[in-house]
Amino acid sequence: MTNLTFPDGFVWGTASAAHQVEGSNWNNDWWLWEHMPDGHCAEPSGDACDHLFRYPDDMAMLADLGFNAYRFSIEWARIEPEEGEFSTQWLDHYRRMIATCRESGLRPIVTFHHFTSPRWVHDDGSWENPAIVDRFARYCERAVEHLGDLIGTACTINEPNVVAIYGYRVGVFPPGRASTEARAKATDHFIAGHRRAFEALKAGPGDFPVGLTLSMADFQAVDGGEWRRDAYRQKMEDVYLESCRGDDFIGVQTYTRERIGPDGRLAPEEGVPTTLMGYEFWPEALEATIRRAWEVTEQVPVFVTENGIGTEDDASRIEYVGRALEGVHRCIEDGIEVTGYCYWSCLDNFEWLFGYRPTFGLVAVDRETQVRTLKPSASWIGAIAKANAVDLP
Repeated sequence: MTNLTFPDGFVWGTASAAHQVEGSNWNNDWWLWEHMPDGHCAEPSGDACDHLFRYPDDMAMLADLGFNAYRFSIEWARIEPEEGEFSTQWLDHYRRMIATCRESGLRPIVTFHHFTSPRWVHDDGSWENPAIVDRFARYCERAVEHLGDLIGTACTINEPNVVAIYGYRVGVFPPGRASTEARAKATDHFIAGHRRAFEALKAGPGDFPVGLTLSMADFQAVDGGEWRRDAYRQKMEDVYLESCRGDDFIGVQTYTRERIGPDGRLAPEEGVPTTLMGYEFWPEALEATIRRAWEVTEQVPVFVTENGIGTEDDASRIEYVGRALEGVHRCIEDGIEVTGYCYWSCLDNFEWLFGYRPTFGLVAVDRETQVRTLKPSASWIGAIAKANAVDLP
């Protein structure tokens, strides 16, 4: 066995997002999208994992497993249900949640926007409307005023590049736009929104690192596809990475590679296994994206805020994470500042368009009874967190 030890203070966590686990999150654009008769969702989110009320037990479970951090999001649609109307009740709820996280021995990693926006934002052009920049900044200012002294780490926006392409170019995420111009506007507003949010969070109470999280893939050129690969990467990743230079960290969120030929994206390579999401089992992608994020941001510290696999085979989950962590360790050995790793996800939860079919969780959830059942991978990764080291063949 090879023992790979991680630096002192390395953060080991797992992650969730409000809409995917809380339940009855009816006042945002995704709930609306799930219930459209011609929508793209496999099923509605419903009660989800009832994390809205069960979070104390879930956090205690994570701490018992050995994790020292938990990444979760606060829900803008609850905090500001109508424009300019802020709910102290819901701000108090999230303050209790963050406090419970700390009391459980977990660093609270708080995401301010994880895919969902209030219905009133959706109804007024969402991220295509330039007014969103001021609106998002105002929400962040109000939220950090109430919560900032307890926050451990803050993520402004989760994977804005995913929302920009699937919500504004492909049209399968809300608001369902399919326009090159709409995507360009959304991209500009996400970048401006992050910059304004960064300033607001740094100016509020508390002293914590702030960064953006980005969906990244190991883009690989095939058969002369280099120019197409570079074009994809520029629009999907580089425009965001370049805007994050000077931030406290960049959150890297990686699951697989993307093979790009001269005519565009290619199907999974023959002989390479695929996951429940339909993409390749390719844990080595994480190392490649960490290196690229470090390079393009001009050495902003990297935090792996998501990495994981949707599978029914827990042995495959353990293999995937082990190989991914080998890559993380190689990056650290080469002098790249990687500060932490969060496995996605804590619970089997609502996976957006795919509903509850893809199982990413370390913990299975019976959606009839809400009973939690630990998978072997939960104890395995928890033991790595406790030891701050991983033993691999």
